[in-house]
This record gives sequence, structure tokens and C-alpha cells, in this order.
Amino acid sequence: MLTSPHTVKAYELGVRQFLAWAEGQAVNLLRPGRHDGQSYVNALLAAGRAPAGVSLRVAAANALYRALRWAGATEALPFQDVTVPVDRTPGIIKRPPYTEDELHDVLRVADVQARFLLLLTAHGGLRISEALKLKWDDLDGAARRLTVTAGKGRKTRVVAMSTSLGRAAREYRAVYGPGGQEQVDRNRTTPIDRVFRFADSETARYHLKKAFGQAGVTFRGFHPGRKYAGTRLLQQVKDFGRVAAHLGHESVDTTRKGYAALAVDDLKDDLAGW
Repeated sequence: MLTSPHTVKAYELGVRQFLAWAEGQAVNLLRPGRHDGQSYVNALLAAGRAPAGVSLRVAAANALYRALRWAGATEALPFQDVTVPVDRTPGIIKRPPYTEDELHDVLRVADVQARFLLLLTAHGGLRISEALKLKWDDLDGAARRLTVTAGKGRKTRVVAMSTSLGRAAREYRAVYGPGGQEQVDRNRTTPIDRVFRFADSETARYHLKKAFGQAGVTFRGFHPGRKYAGTRLLQQVKDFGRVAAHLGHESVDTTRKGYAALAVDDLKDDLAGW
């Protein structure tokens, strides 16, 4: 199955929310009315849901009806003609990356594990699911690169490590790697060839949130780290394609809309002297 665990969880929540609404409105799930789909969308918008969140919930409900049609339980297409407003605000504006100062403050107080995990997202641009699936053989310290073998859509990519990430990887290996100080760990829940001792994002969230709290910085999740990587790299290389490759995006549009943005006066130096 190519669908990520994060997407599965989001769809599961979306289906539960739709079923709760349908029950409250006495909607016949197998024979919904022609306006029930739009009524659900309107109810979400009236409750203050952002267009992107509404689209996700509609996608989840649509998945439910695809499953019902596959099972032969119904032929209904309640969301075929619904209209969801388009949010024109770029994702990177609505949910911005961590700032340089925020990362500096957190990295200054973070322990070896939290520092390595944070830099994997903020410099390596890895998704948290990709970071937690890394194996020791995926890390090439000499060449300062790592291989993501469990990327989105089961795609493999090679990621260059920054100087700071390479250093953090060496420090982490010295403590938790084969022959390291903490090789024997009764709390380990993953195979010994895995880099991290835990495989769930909630445990990763706990460790990073602790480091952020010690630094007095608000933890806003893992994606602001990836957005920091995309934005900073774009400012240096001025090439959305190369940034998309670094982040593991299949489409440059994904990078452009939500993960990287050029400064408003980016062309200032290029236009100097015209």
C-alpha cells in the first residue's frame, strides 16, 4: 500500500467526522439526497473550517463512498458536484517555517537525539516518517549523504547532508550506533539496524517538543522544519526543481505552493546597475 500512515489516519478521522454529521442530520448513507454532500461542506465552512481542511474531509468521505460502491452497497456519488472554496493563501504563509533564531535556540539546548532528529527535517528535508525508517546502512558519513529508501510512494532518493547534519549524525552514531555507548537499550522498539529506537511519530514529537520547551520556542510540528530546509535552500540555489528533489516532491508545484518562497525583493541584486 502506497498510502502513508499519516494519510490513513487523517482519512479515518475524516470518515468518523462525516459519519457523526450524517447521523446528526439523519442522512441515509446508502441513499443520500442530492444536496447532502454540499450541505456537509457548508456545515464545515460554517463551523470555521479552512478550505484546505474541508477538502481533506471531503476526500475522506469520498473514499468511504468509493469503498461502499466497490462493495456493491450503493451507487451514490454525493460529493461529485460539490463546491469547496479555494484558499489562495500559500501554505508557507499560513504555516510558515521555523526561523533561523528558533532553530538556533533549540539546537543549542537539544540533546544528541533531538538535535539529530531536528536536523534531519530542517536540513535534510526529510519527512518524519522517512527519518524514523532510516537504517544505519543508509547513512554515509564519509560522503556526507544519506539514502531515503522508504520515501513517499516508496521512492528512493539520495540526500546531501549539511555540515551540521553530518556532525550530528556522527555524534548520534557514537552514542546509539553499533558499538555505541547506548547500544543495549531495553526501551528499544525497533530492529537494531534502525537508526532510531522508536518508530512512532508521537514519541518523536515528545522528544522534540521537550527540546523546544527547554529553549522557550513553540513546537509547531515537523513540517516547519522541512519548510525551513526548502526556503533556505531556494534562497541559495534559486532553483525550485533542485529544492523539490531535496524534499522528495514529485511536483515542483508542491514545493512552490507550500514549502519554499523567495524573498519579495529577490531580484534586487540582479537588477542592480540596470
